[in-house]
Amino acid sequence: MRLRTSSVAALACLTSALPRALSEVFDDPSQLPDDRTYDYVVIGSGAGGGTVASRLSASYNVLLLEAGISDEGQMDLMIPARDIFTGPGTKYDWNFTTVAQPGLNNRSIAYIRGKVLGGTTNLNYMCFNRAPKGDWDSLANITGDQGWSWDEMQDYMKRVERITDPADGRSLDGRIDLDIHGNSGPLSLTLNGWEDNIESLIVKSTTEQSEEFKYNEDHNSGYMLGLGYTQSTLLHGARDSSATSQIWPYVGDHSLDVILNAQATKLINTGTEGGIPAFRGVEFARSSQSTRYTVKARKEVIVSAGAVGSPQLLLLSGIGPAAELQQVGITAIVDSPHVGKNFQDHPLLSNSFSVDTKGAMNNDDIMRDPALQAKFFQEWAASRTGPFTVGSPNILGFFRVPKDSDVFQNATDPTSGPDSPHFEFLPFSGFVSFVEPPPTTGHYMSVLTALLAPVSRGSLVLKSNNPFDKPIIDPGLLNTEVDRHVMREAVKSVRRWAMSAAWDGYILGEYGDLAAAQTDAEIEAYVRSHTATVHHASSSLAMGSWNSTNAVLNPDLTVKNTKGLRVVDLSAAPFVPQAHPLGTVYIIAERAADLIKNDALKLQPPLHSEPILSSALGRLARLTTSQPILSPFNIQGVLDAVARIV
Repeated sequence: MRLRTSSVAALACLTSALPRALSEVFDDPSQLPDDRTYDYVVIGSGAGGGTVASRLSASYNVLLLEAGISDEGQMDLMIPARDIFTGPGTKYDWNFTTVAQPGLNNRSIAYIRGKVLGGTTNLNYMCFNRAPKGDWDSLANITGDQGWSWDEMQDYMKRVERITDPADGRSLDGRIDLDIHGNSGPLSLTLNGWEDNIESLIVKSTTEQSEEFKYNEDHNSGYMLGLGYTQSTLLHGARDSSATSQIWPYVGDHSLDVILNAQATKLINTGTEGGIPAFRGVEFARSSQSTRYTVKARKEVIVSAGAVGSPQLLLLSGIGPAAELQQVGITAIVDSPHVGKNFQDHPLLSNSFSVDTKGAMNNDDIMRDPALQAKFFQEWAASRTGPFTVGSPNILGFFRVPKDSDVFQNATDPTSGPDSPHFEFLPFSGFVSFVEPPPTTGHYMSVLTALLAPVSRGSLVLKSNNPFDKPIIDPGLLNTEVDRHVMREAVKSVRRWAMSAAWDGYILGEYGDLAAAQTDAEIEAYVRSHTATVHHASSSLAMGSWNSTNAVLNPDLTVKNTKGLRVVDLSAAPFVPQAHPLGTVYIIAERAADLIKNDALKLQPPLHSEPILSSALGRLARLTTSQPILSPFNIQGVLDAVARIV
């Protein structure tokens, strides 16, 4: 609809008496004004929550609750190379621990989850995969919603991202297929900004053993198999998290309030709608001793607390298996048997080799030398360049178990298709292990192997009805023979790769317990004693079809048998993606935002939408009071917003 000049002028005059649109960051729950009202309350600021909050806040009033502190000024989070120091045992981490894992010889392991603005996107290795085509098509089939298929999700994949130049200015040609990527999304994707001493050797190995270890120009094409350059969430040599890409750019522009140090303690049952329990309220607090506050959402509460936090919150709120809830003194409001079940993760094993670097520096030198660390920190601080711009392997590899293997002779292949990977290589120039201490001398190369399509399933249950008690986390790592056999095949694959002529004169031999593990039984024993996790907690609130009785969520991510409640994070995936799942969560959240907005418009068309009117007028107020010169872009944005309501 075309706006008359007189209408715009009249609205502009009215805005001088209107309050500015809501957009503040509070450090404590007590700071939230009593008169604030919200259309949506989002719990958790990771890839799911940050994306949904920013997208919705363009048209609606949104409150984002984050249990942790701000990410601002936290150098450990900003510097990619510091990612190994962000958890466990830090102020950024929830500091969870798993129960003893039978598949890991009954070891319990620290379980990293982000407790900071940006969530785990501020603690991870920044690897961005869309996941293989088969994953998305399987998701569409499981849910009965073809909108989740690879072809239908292409626009959302591109909407997330923009490709930027790496910190060292290297060419992207042959390393990223620019034709398949977006160029205007909020999240920066690029290559790592420093070439280590094994990068060229890895590329060379793909020409010498091309049948098994071929080169893949872009793992995000839907076809992931092969070795190719890592696409990382980096911008100008620094981490680009959910906080830096999805939240901070919109504070002050959108109708988005953020409360830090605000842990959601319960979803509030606000009555019934059509005989179905509604959950449009949230209780939250700073700590177990502090005051508890409540806030209501006029439209929906969106839970994005991750595969640990989200099921925990539903259980605390009376949504879960009735018998289990009764054991901890909670009366079930919605008997949902599968809440906290189907828990999955990617086991991770470090395989190390002694190497001769021929005098070239590798990460072992940096880790042992405080002077080198100081030098490279100064380089990063001055120009955002150098080794500290690297937080993940420069190159990743994705592979399948060889066709002649007997692993699936008596078992079903767990991958999403014949082009989806069973396992991954993560090659590091230096010693990397989450189980063994680093050697004090020598030089090493570590090839971590991750199991990507686990058959094992775990669970999450409450320890008590106290929301500040940590839940009981059991990811079920390597609990099945099939998973242990696939990881055994991954070790054998690493050994075959290490025999490439590209490594002649560089690899001297296998290091430690790897060298002693030769028979299948010995390899499996080595696997069980040395495996940890990539911390890719997933699938504990799995979605399914509308009529599924085995799922927690509907295909649109709403919680079954409830009103006003939706989950947007990796807990919603029916199976853990056969890839680094960071990209999957961002992409799911982009579609989720559209699903939420579409549902809102069905209930309340834009013509009568108070939130849109408030947002449009608030935006006009900000522009007329704080920006003496209006750019054409801002003017058009205001006109578009007002046109929807006039």
